[in-house]
Amino acid sequence: MPRGDKGSYTKKQKHQAEHIEEGYEKRGVSKKEAESRAWATVNKESGGGKKSGSGRGKKGNKKSSKKGGKKGGKKAAKKKAGKKKAGKKKAGKKKS
Repeated sequence: MPRGDKGSYTKKQKHQAEHIEEGYEKRGVSKKEAESRAWATVNKESGGGKKSGSGRGKKGNKKSSKKGGKKGGKKAAKKKAGKKKAGKKKAGKKKS
């Protein structure tokens, strides 16, 4: 199997990577870098691709996703607050 082949991942892992990648792209990360970070996150959380055999069902660690979501949420909140302030300045000027 060539490097970078995503055939050994489950549908759930592929979907998670796609969703994480979209989040990075929304924050202004390049397409290539977003894809790389997304798969790194999936690998960190789930331990990589499909695993066969008994006793392999371990619970995933979602710390990295939670951290990323918090960061993105804070940044988005700051952007919204900045827009509101600008709007109030414009509305504050009235002719008498």
